[in-house]
Amino acid sequence: MRRIELPVVLIGALLGGVFAVAPGTGGQSALYGSLRKKWLATRQSALDLEVAGDLEGLPAGSTRYIRRDDLLALPQTSFTAVGDDKFTGPTPVSGVAFDELIRALGREPGSDLVIAVASDGYRSNFPADYIAAHHPLLVLEIGGKAPPDWPKDAGHGVYMGPYTVSYDNFVPSFKVFAHADEEQIPWGVIRLEFRNQKAVWGAIEPRGLHASDAAVQAGYRIAEQNCFRCHNAGREGGEKSGRPWLVLSAWATASPDFFISYVRDPKTKNPDSAMPGNPGYDDPTMGALIAYFRTFLSETPEKP
Repeated sequence: MRRIELPVVLIGALLGGVFAVAPGTGGQSALYGSLRKKWLATRQSALDLEVAGDLEGLPAGSTRYIRRDDLLALPQTSFTAVGDDKFTGPTPVSGVAFDELIRALGREPGSDLVIAVASDGYRSNFPADYIAAHHPLLVLEIGGKAPPDWPKDAGHGVYMGPYTVSYDNFVPSFKVFAHADEEQIPWGVIRLEFRNQKAVWGAIEPRGLHASDAAVQAGYRIAEQNCFRCHNAGREGGEKSGRPWLVLSAWATASPDFFISYVRDPKTKNPDSAMPGNPGYDDPTMGALIAYFRTFLSETPEKP
């Protein structure tokens, strides 16, 4: 099934790498910031989407809630998701594209990162260039059904609602050693945060004398897209794993063989681990990750 967008949106300006229409420019200007008029101060339903961060009219540190019906009133996109690991096979989905959602919420200038937060602490990061390249969809219906009637995730057997994310024909836009650009396909999404990418990424920028080394920068690029989803650095990053950034740094420095084994096949070190393995990460890929994580210790050892 080909992707269908209702209605067809004529895009006026490219702001921060994400398509957006400025207020007062006509066309889709009526959509700009339209959800701000409808958001709620408190949650009224388990299907309300929580939003926070750098949004126009939202005081710092505040949260608001968007009703599912108000999301359904936005322009909808439908397609058959293929290759999405959440599903057992090609699956019809529909919902609102991140591009549309950003316009409808009206984010502050410099807010160039969307973070999807799941109920289990998993956090998927969607930078502006990623959104522009892949057009992620906030899924509202699966197979024409609302979240209470969604199937369980194919890989984990868990409820995917109230929100999840999917793509129409995802094509990787970069590759670093054995790590290719990945689909960010979180399920159980309850919150979207609109943040400044530089501020968030600052928590995991490599440190010390070797920060600019090619291997370190390669490891940084991989860790930013992969490890940051489940492992936190202070207040930033995912909290699903319970193992923060400095623990990974300690493993990479003191026990590189353990670190390599854990990244490739976590269950060999912890049978109860929920972390998916990365068996395709070859030696250069692991070397880059080790070089990167070692920069977070006060005395950086020699790189492998």
